[in-house]
Amino acid sequence: MPSTADSILKLEVPIVVRIGEREMKLHEVLSMTVGAIVEIPKLADAELDLMVNNQVIGHGTAVKVGEKFGILVTFVGTAAERAAALAAGQSGSDAPSDEDAAAEDLAAQLLAGQV
Repeated sequence: MPSTADSILKLEVPIVVRIGEREMKLHEVLSMTVGAIVEIPKLADAELDLMVNNQVIGHGTAVKVGEKFGILVTFVGTAAERAAALAAGQSGSDAPSDEDAAAEDLAAQLLAGQV
């Protein structure tokens, strides 16, 4: 039977690559139509943010992989920083589930360098 740590490490988590962000006035968003261009105040060759749970865990540059986009990772945080980003997505419930407790235990092991 696989251990809890093995099971948790096999979970899939959403990875987000953030090109950039900007603020817009509500009336600009409401008046947006198909074909509109939203300019991002970031240079075209600037590094992109690699994120988990809205936490930046690394950076990279955009690459073309066949007919798709990809990210060439140029920096990634430590295992402890990545585990902390995963833990940041935990709900604020007062009664943690068994899975939450197992995830917290695994995060503690990762931070201690035991996994």
